[in-house]
Amino acid sequence: MPDTIPEFSVKIAETEEELRAAQALRYDVFVRELGGQGPLVDHSAGLEQDRFDPFFDHMLVTDEAKGIVVGVYRLLRDDQAARAGQFYSEDEYDLSRLKASGRRLLELGRSCLHRDYRGGMAMFHLWSGLADYVDQHRIEILFGVASFHGTDPRALANSLSMLHHNHLAPPELRVRSKLFQSMNLMQEVDLNRKQAMVETPALIKAYLRLGGFVGEGAFIDQMFNTTDVCLILDTARMNDRQRRIYTGGNSRR
Repeated sequence: MPDTIPEFSVKIAETEEELRAAQALRYDVFVRELGGQGPLVDHSAGLEQDRFDPFFDHMLVTDEAKGIVVGVYRLLRDDQAARAGQFYSEDEYDLSRLKASGRRLLELGRSCLHRDYRGGMAMFHLWSGLADYVDQHRIEILFGVASFHGTDPRALANSLSMLHHNHLAPPELRVRSKLFQSMNLMQEVDLNRKQAMVETPALIKAYLRLGGFVGEGAFIDQMFNTTDVCLILDTARMNDRQRRIYTGGNSRR
């Protein structure tokens, strides 16, 4: 944990310097830690970037006591996606059902925390900032890909099968992987549920606690060295307990 008491602030990046700070943290996590790559990754400058960055809003959590960005979230509303020509995750998933719903959509991505701030309050501030953003823009459905490290689905059979059997999205929200990798790798009766939850990344478990679902099928992302699932959160389906978790105890719609 940090050696000084953090004083967190949350904002949307407004300058090139703030955007580069987000891209630098992404580089530390997605490239240095996880071995990801990409055609626009700048190794000399230590920046993880892609062609979608100019269209997204970039939410930053800053430790003001140290003056460093310690958490980021990349946010793309449906009106921004129209200008970009697509949602980022449309390269991996068929989003036709979400886009045809007529509801306000927000795509989430590139969520990460500095290694020294994981398991602390930084994630709470990131979620609280997201709740404010959703309220401000009247977002109804949140979605985006989240990743397991590694590209061997057999090693993830417990977790992927648990998601398939217990958390599959309802038909009207059920997006489908374009390079389909079945998540139905084990019979439900054979699942080791405890092991499955231990091996499921914290971000995915957070969405599940809020009542989130997953789309049908995983996507093997060789470039990022990950196995991706598409998470979907319909704010209208959240119960009071889930809404309190999501908003940090404040009643926002």
